[in-house]
Amino acid sequence: MADSDLIKLYSGQILALATDIPHRERLAAPGATVKKRAPLCGSTVTVDVSVEDGVIAAFGQDVKACALGQAAAAVTGGAVIGRTLPEIETARDQLRAMLKGDGTVPDAPFDGFRVLEPAQDYRNRHASILLSIEATAEAMQQAMQADCA
Repeated sequence: MADSDLIKLYSGQILALATDIPHRERLAAPGATVKKRAPLCGSTVTVDVSVEDGVIAAFGQDVKACALGQAAAAVTGGAVIGRTLPEIETARDQLRAMLKGDGTVPDAPFDGFRVLEPAQDYRNRHASILLSIEATAEAMQQAMQADCA
């Protein structure tokens, strides 16, 4: 990776997001908790959610990831409150497609993922970028199943 590529990949916007992750506190009594790990780099994200009336009412996350994973967690954390499972799953799927180069930036309110477009060429970083949104979707699925049981 050339120096100019690294500069583009780790832009000021990405680094700013990485230092200001919303909802960094774990929830005391979550409806579900999911921990995800990116095997290649070892990044981990643990997500707690509480779901009320089919939307995320409370969210917490513990992020131990590279700057790209942290930036993605910041975008996720800033957008998830009040979202439904289909909205979370759509954002996850759109982010995956954007990273593969097969899709566009996710719809609002997840359009902050735009800052991660330069990571498309770095497949080894995709797993870390996807951790928070994937964990959120899985945790929401579990919380909703628990509510139905």
